[in-house]
Amino acid sequence: MTMRTNYFLLFAILLGVIPMSYTHANDSIPKSVILYTPYTKISVSPGASIDYSIDLINNTDQLTNANLSVSGLSSSWKHEMKSGGWSLSQLSVLPKEKKTFNLKVEVPLKVNKGNYHFVVYAGNAKLPLDVVVAQKGTYQTEFTTDQPNMQGNSKSTFTFSATLKNQTADQQLYALMANAPRGWNVVFKPNYKQATSAQVEANSTQNVSIDITPPANVEAGSYKIPVRAATGTTSAELELEVVVTGSYQMELTTPRGLLSTDVTVGDVKKIELEVRNTGSSLLKDIQLSANKPADWEVTFEPSKIDALKAGETSTVMATLKASKKALPGDYVTTIMAKTPEVNADAQFRIAVKTPMIWGWVGVLIIIATIGVVYYLFRKYGRR
Repeated sequence: MTMRTNYFLLFAILLGVIPMSYTHANDSIPKSVILYTPYTKISVSPGASIDYSIDLINNTDQLTNANLSVSGLSSSWKHEMKSGGWSLSQLSVLPKEKKTFNLKVEVPLKVNKGNYHFVVYAGNAKLPLDVVVAQKGTYQTEFTTDQPNMQGNSKSTFTFSATLKNQTADQQLYALMANAPRGWNVVFKPNYKQATSAQVEANSTQNVSIDITPPANVEAGSYKIPVRAATGTTSAELELEVVVTGSYQMELTTPRGLLSTDVTVGDVKKIELEVRNTGSSLLKDIQLSANKPADWEVTFEPSKIDALKAGETSTVMATLKASKKALPGDYVTTIMAKTPEVNADAQFRIAVKTPMIWGWVGVLIIIATIGVVYYLFRKYGRR
């Protein structure tokens, strides 16, 4: 186009003879090429990742090659434009068609609350966008679980599934700790492997399984177990609750565990017993009884135990009286401790002996017999 022609066009435009749109045919990107997304103003939290789906629409009769760019974002706001798995800097659109590309924007963790405005360009086409950050961002760590409370008996292992989130801009190595009561065992399993620490990438999460085992003689009740993930600069705490339901267990024995003794016919024998609450619940109204041989007597002092706490032991004195008609030998007596919830018993082997006087009588009879034989031998032996 000659210089004279250009002056003519400019003069014609100024006079209104030729409309301004006539010049669009000579622009590199026609004005009728537009950018569109429905989400032009959104509200997010610090550290969020925003994915925009943007259409580049070519309403002209010409092929459009549009250079893509973003303006208005600071260097801490990372962004990338992609389509078909490729990173983009230019997009070509056929006449009367549209192409879709994705814009990913990473909101920084350390950001002030407020409205952030930026513009997406495709040649001369532009798309203004606003991001409202709802709260001020900080470097922090989150330690969370969907199920902080579990219930089971004292023999259970309580397994909690927790999530450790590193909301900082740096990789962190967290030490994993628990403040559990004495006797409790807490095991951490980052990514299901037992460990005492967990390494989490910046703005990433890691699953942590927490196994909690109560002591053997734990009482029924609710127990708080604080667990913590900490580094030199950031930390987070999570409080877990374990509810131990009652288990009823009882043991009947002697102080030395000896379950045998002896007694003289018709005599009395005292046996010291121990009743132990080996469960996790309080035992009430423990009744003592015995399954004994005929004509034997067994009494207890005390005759019953009103209450016995978990892990405690109570001493009972059993008095056993053997029958006067009992023959020497071994007898079995079963002593029982019973509550409405649980029973315990112990079998005692009782060796019955004859009185010492009958032993001496036997010795005298033998001596007398020998004397009689000797006398008869001396008197009639020479005949």
